[in-house]
Amino acid sequence: MLTLSDIGFETPARLLAGYGLRLVEVADGEPIPGSYWGDTEAGLIGESVFARGDTPVHSLLHEAGHLIVLPPADRAVVHTDATDSIEEEDAVCVLQALLGDALPGVGAERILADMDAWGYTFRLGSAAAYFHRDADAAWHWLAARGLVDPVARTLAPHAPGT
Repeated sequence: MLTLSDIGFETPARLLAGYGLRLVEVADGEPIPGSYWGDTEAGLIGESVFARGDTPVHSLLHEAGHLIVLPPADRAVVHTDATDSIEEEDAVCVLQALLGDALPGVGAERILADMDAWGYTFRLGSAAAYFHRDADAAWHWLAARGLVDPVARTLAPHAPGT
């Protein structure tokens, strides 16, 4: 499992800042504020994503994805649990892989493999199968919010801080 200690905090912090988010580094051994799953998993409070060096990169990107899909005004009320929407959850699974492509040396395929290793389950058997063959509704959901180009299957260009 690829962790933040493997890639550092600087590049993910820049990526998140481009969406108006802040990555907060939590000291080793300290509890992660706003973590839904606890242990090493990233946490959310407002426009901040909390993580430690042992936080899996896929977890950071997944939780950040929940904030990215929200209008900036709605982010302030998020604490720990971002949504109960199945559509949003599915879309964030696609988004986290695309965000992995935006991190040098990471890539979508690594994020998808780590999602499988973590225990995500999809009806076609893997995160990659979902991403490549079963996520049309998620692609459309993200495209409707201007976050992806569903034809090119990439992140949409966005203005810094949006």
